[in-house]
Amino acid sequence: MAQTVTEHMVESPEPATPTSVHSGALPPQPAPKLKGRRRLLQGLQRMSSSPSLARMGRTPSSNYRGGGIGSMSCVSLSPSTPTFGHSYGNSYSSQSSGGFSTAPTSLASTPSADMRFFNSKGRTRVVEAEPGKSGPSTPTSVPLPAELRYGSMGAALATAAQVPEVVGDYFSIPVVKPKPRIRRANFDFWGEMPDELKVQICRYLSPKEIIRCSAVSKKWQKMCFDGQLWINLDASTFYTDITSESLVKIMTAAGPFVRDLNLRGCVQMRERWQADSQKITDVCRNIEYFSIEDCRIDRSSVHTFLLRNPRLVHINLSRLSLLNNQAMKIIASSCPQLEHLNVSWCPHIDTKGLQKVVQNCPNLKELWAGEIKGFDDHDFLLDLFNRNTLERLFASHCTDLDDDGLKLLLQGKDPEIDILTDRPIVPPRKFRHLSFDRCSNLTDKSVKVLAYNVPLLAGLQLDHCTKLSDEALAGIFESTPLLTHLNLEELDKLTNTTLQNLAKAPCAFRLEHLSISYCENLGDTGMLPLIRACPALRTLTMDNTRVSDLVLTEAAAAVRQRNRRALHGNPSGKPEIGLKIVVYDCQNVNWTGIREILSRNAEFYRQPHNSTAPSYPKETIGLKCFYGYQPTVEEHTKRVLRGELVRANMLEKKWAEYMMATEEAGVHGGGHRRRRRRAREAAMVHADEEEGGARGGRRRARSGGCIVM
Repeated sequence: MAQTVTEHMVESPEPATPTSVHSGALPPQPAPKLKGRRRLLQGLQRMSSSPSLARMGRTPSSNYRGGGIGSMSCVSLSPSTPTFGHSYGNSYSSQSSGGFSTAPTSLASTPSADMRFFNSKGRTRVVEAEPGKSGPSTPTSVPLPAELRYGSMGAALATAAQVPEVVGDYFSIPVVKPKPRIRRANFDFWGEMPDELKVQICRYLSPKEIIRCSAVSKKWQKMCFDGQLWINLDASTFYTDITSESLVKIMTAAGPFVRDLNLRGCVQMRERWQADSQKITDVCRNIEYFSIEDCRIDRSSVHTFLLRNPRLVHINLSRLSLLNNQAMKIIASSCPQLEHLNVSWCPHIDTKGLQKVVQNCPNLKELWAGEIKGFDDHDFLLDLFNRNTLERLFASHCTDLDDDGLKLLLQGKDPEIDILTDRPIVPPRKFRHLSFDRCSNLTDKSVKVLAYNVPLLAGLQLDHCTKLSDEALAGIFESTPLLTHLNLEELDKLTNTTLQNLAKAPCAFRLEHLSISYCENLGDTGMLPLIRACPALRTLTMDNTRVSDLVLTEAAAAVRQRNRRALHGNPSGKPEIGLKIVVYDCQNVNWTGIREILSRNAEFYRQPHNSTAPSYPKETIGLKCFYGYQPTVEEHTKRVLRGELVRANMLEKKWAEYMMATEEAGVHGGGHRRRRRRAREAAMVHADEEEGGARGGRRRARSGGCIVM
């Protein structure tokens, strides 16, 4: 039988396909569905043919013949001549298979040899033994190609190029047991951690929390007083909660590491500084930032500290009444790298001592000299002009500074004048911030010199300089395109022309802070164009001026435009205060203007790109107004900042109803005469402003004349 089948096997020139089955083979018979005992026997037959049984130490089936060339999975447990009419399973009968094994094969152990006979319905193919090799010539079975096999769900399996070749059976893969985690007995996580990591973790704590942690144990105390944690020792935030002993201990323990030492307000250090000054100065010798503002420290201790720290860059000695020009001499001789010096409100220091500092410290950039005497010393001002390194000069309350001194500071002595422009030919000054507030002797003659001499100016304070007028500021606005801070409080001679010039100046686009408090001649005519021209305003102080509700409405519209220009809106629902306005004691500001601010603060917006999702305002207005309205404004602002816009709108609506009901009840009730008088005064103010007339004096008749005449 086997010889007959072998004779009919012809080698195909093409790869084996399901259509290449020999015509002599019997057609496949549908296998009956097995039940009960036969189904169990078929399962045992398949299990016994697996090669993994030998590796697992089990004995193979008694019908297994191990002398053939095929693998264990290729040999059937049944004899070549079947005792039944049909074989079990999905295999062919013994007649169609030529007497060879029809048992299910194992993919892992079946050899992948070249096939010359293929059966489309069976799971085996018959091949001949290779010539020239020893062994029986009995054909063996090989697995079906991977591209022709089908998975459990009917989908074709991956090709042989995609699926890696499996060498052994699945059950032959050794099981890798996970290694058990060995737990260390009595493991101290914090104790075993490196000291560098401990210090890095403690850096996230505040100084007050570090002091509290030092009471845990001796190890913690040693770690908390490590010098690496106190590189920046700023005691101004917790000086009321720390004793002088603990502060001295920190300074002595972290002395070589300390770079910034801020003892502002530490009045408890007076006695300890006298007793331990030598100990402190011996350790702290690498300090760069030193501030002892409002400290009660004796003069000798300060002198010793300044002498032993030549790396000082920033020194703050303000409000120390014991210091004199001797301290300035020490700074000039021992601190050549000094950049910032603050000696404001030191009554015993004058420009004689500051002149030595200016001459010996070439890197000096900031000088705070509030209420310092001697600014009429032309030699000192001439040294500042020749040095030309100062970027910030604070000379507030310096009544000795006059027109001649300011001209000498900005133009020098006898400068050359340009014939065409009538301006002095001098190098431009490097000032970025100038403060001459309460310098009562300055007039328009000297302040005009600032024009075209300070192109980098960003901040200017001229408040309480009562002699200044519009003429002094016109040229400054035109020549300072970087101006962001402007303080013009209590300048009675200023008019709306100044605000109009500021709105047209190149610095209007950058202006952020403006203060015109107590400028009683300024009103809506100047403020409305200024608000439209300044999109970057952050602070606007207008108390005790003639502004009205129109200014508040314009400010609300400006902030609304900022929110619309935001690219992605504010989906979080928690806005921030983008503009702070102060309008208390403004007689023309009524509750209607306040309501406009509240309404705009709680307004919903639509996101860009045709989105239907609502967006919350990104910026709101923080308002300070009449004390009777202020509690409602503050509560409304709190709700807006928390994102509760619905509740804020309800509050604004209820408050508006209350104000309208109050006005309606008081038309003919108590206080109506006072309200009518205030309304007339407001109308008169607007009329005078529109006509350009002066305030005060006898009121001009405004009637149409006598009807009879």
